[in-house]
Amino acid sequence: MPSRVLLLWSLALGHVLSAAPAPEAARMDEVAQGFTANNQFMGCILVARGDEVLISRGYGSANLEWRIANTPATRFRLASITKQFTAASILLLEERGKLKLDDPIGNYLPDVPAAWEKITFFHLLTHTSGIGDLNSFPELAPVKLVHSTPESLVGKIRDKPLLFAPGAGYRYSNPGYILLGYLLERITGESYATFVRKNLFDPLGMIDSGYDANAEILARRAAGYTRGRTGLANAPFIDMSVPFAAGGLYSTTEDLLKWERGLFGGRVLSAESWRQMTTPHQGGYGLGVVVGTGNGRRLISHQGSIEGFNTYLGYYPDEQVTVVVLGNLAGQAPEALGYYLGELAHHASVRLPWERKEITMSPPDLQPYVGTYVMENGERNQVTLEGDHLAAQITGRPKFQLLPEAPDRFFLKELDRQYEFGRDAGGAVTTMVLRQGATALSARRQ
Repeated sequence: MPSRVLLLWSLALGHVLSAAPAPEAARMDEVAQGFTANNQFMGCILVARGDEVLISRGYGSANLEWRIANTPATRFRLASITKQFTAASILLLEERGKLKLDDPIGNYLPDVPAAWEKITFFHLLTHTSGIGDLNSFPELAPVKLVHSTPESLVGKIRDKPLLFAPGAGYRYSNPGYILLGYLLERITGESYATFVRKNLFDPLGMIDSGYDANAEILARRAAGYTRGRTGLANAPFIDMSVPFAAGGLYSTTEDLLKWERGLFGGRVLSAESWRQMTTPHQGGYGLGVVVGTGNGRRLISHQGSIEGFNTYLGYYPDEQVTVVVLGNLAGQAPEALGYYLGELAHHASVRLPWERKEITMSPPDLQPYVGTYVMENGERNQVTLEGDHLAAQITGRPKFQLLPEAPDRFFLKELDRQYEFGRDAGGAVTTMVLRQGATALSARRQ
């Protein structure tokens, strides 16, 4: 190598090696390491602000049996993050004159059921069609174990009654997005996998993304895990033909950064299509994305859950902050991690559940909090005194011990959740606020 070239190469390498990491990166890594050490997370994280990647790292194992570590190149099942790719595909078809979002889907389906005659593409995209979620179709449970065609999946839901008239309500619906994938295939004559690859992945250089298939030998694919009675266990099997356009894609954290930069940089959709996609409707849902706020900041996001995998993808458009968390251990850690990483990317401080300090309170001091609290979403939260500690249980969900942090303030050790109680002028406990990440739910004592 000529000496001048060697000198320039050495100087360039020295610049890269001496570049200081983003000041937030150390705390982001500490947070992710904490979730990993507490057996709540295995996977990869990536946080970027504008053109700068603040952190991109893997944690835990992609395969426990072989002790293969997760890295930024590991491919994860995306679960419901898939829905934004499906929504973008439908919007592309509208741009090309193949359909209109307000078209009744019966225009594209043979022998459309009478209940579906008024369902439009817009209804399916925004979960306002009235078609229920998978728990509304218990007969689909055995289907998870076998390969299925889009036509056979649609055939199992087409004759079921709607939960409400199209447009009259909101109910998150995986079958609705399965139906969108089936319609896409009928309209284009291409498979869903081929259309997404040709029109979304390839143009953005997303070479590590695709439609998952159980039989395929896929390099760097993470195995999914869950918690068993004696520790971690392999996740239950699901044939990836079943989640289809509602949850069948795989990707990496770095490919999803390419997606966010392409989508929000105007390289995927027209300005009008992008506006439609990111406009909130019932339930705060746009088209394939949740449109809301994260601690007062505009946030466009989605999380996903499928056997052995939980995922989170968030974008703060005003600050151009991207947060990606892909996990191959079932649980709520990726969404909680997504919140913490988003806060740190905005120079805020965070405190993790295991960093909170428990104080001692006697049973007589705890007794005033006992009661039933009706939350603003209609759920009931029962607070009980169990020996020398409080416990809280939302109807139909697990019971958790409340640990006192200060008078009127409690937290959970297992989850990123805090309870703050309020008192009336006479000192009686009358209200409660449940906080989890950026979400706060108020409740009033019965």
